[in-house]
Amino acid sequence: MVMSDAKIILDTNIVSYLMKGGELAKVYAPHMQGKLLAIAFITVGEMYFGAENKNWGEKRRKGLETILRNFVVIPYDHEIARYYGKLMAERKRNGRPIAPNDAWIAACAIRYSVPLVTHNAKDFAGITALEIITETKESNP
Repeated sequence: MVMSDAKIILDTNIVSYLMKGGELAKVYAPHMQGKLLAIAFITVGEMYFGAENKNWGEKRRKGLETILRNFVVIPYDHEIARYYGKLMAERKRNGRPIAPNDAWIAACAIRYSVPLVTHNAKDFAGITALEIITETKESNP
């Protein structure tokens, strides 16, 4: 898979906002305009988990299927797994553990040198190899 400047990776929260519509979807829309939108394989799983966990009805599940078709899904590969392992170990050593799913998403973005659009910048704070696009006041120190 080849990724380039005209691409971004969306965090699961952004996909969720797009699914719901509303204000936060509008806030992030300018960052997505004209770009190829990608999501990590783990984001697909997180979205399906949300649907199962909240007992979504058939109509909403079909909406999820429709929205997921709008994204390039970044599949697992060994290079992503190496970045994941490195991130998990570094964050643990530094006393700043990262949630495993966030580490997979960050690893995908780092692997392809593509910015990550998230509303939860604090989850990725301190990952210097990761470019964050956010509309929160949080930074990526």
